[in-house]
Amino acid sequence: MRWAGAATLAVPLLAACATGSPLMAPEPAALARAAPDSFEVRFETTRGDFVVRARRAWSPLGVDRFHYLAGHGYYDGARFFRVITGFVAQFGLSGRPELDSAWAGRSIPDEPVRHSNLRGTMSYARGGPNTRSVQLYLNLVDNVRLDTLNTFGFPAIAEVVAGMEVVDSLYAGYGGSREQRLPGPSQDSIRVAGNAYLDREFPNLDLIRKARVGREWR
Repeated sequence: MRWAGAATLAVPLLAACATGSPLMAPEPAALARAAPDSFEVRFETTRGDFVVRARRAWSPLGVDRFHYLAGHGYYDGARFFRVITGFVAQFGLSGRPELDSAWAGRSIPDEPVRHSNLRGTMSYARGGPNTRSVQLYLNLVDNVRLDTLNTFGFPAIAEVVAGMEVVDSLYAGYGGSREQRLPGPSQDSIRVAGNAYLDREFPNLDLIRKARVGREWR
């Protein structure tokens, strides 16, 4: 593999929501374009920065989608709305209703699990077969059972290579422990009312200030 340098796909937040933008109306050919063999994405959050390295061999379709979304600034402003101590930290609803609506039906097919859901790996969340789209979760512990849950399991697409202490520190006060199952933000309300709902009802949630593709290897 060779290093391809820093990606330059990111666009300003307001432009990302404009009609006809790569996020609001992605071109099918661009959306289907294969990602590099591996690449890094730096997440700048309210707790500090962490970096993940995505590996296309683990989940080609999933990594292609992640490269497109991160490359166009989709995750900027997204909250970590479901953080459960000893389990996962989930994010991926943008908090911009018009943008979340634009991606609601853009799911990708399931793929086999090629790398386990170990601590520090990142996978897509889904609500049923073939529903992976934009939501992701970071494994806070080894969650091997997720490799086979609901038959297909949840394929890892990336792993944290720097800043795992930042991921561990994400605010978990609304998610509780796996035993408590405290009520947290409603995904339906996030889709309808966006970050205004989260800021009003769950003001302590940590958020992604910016997520950008960095080094790439092809």
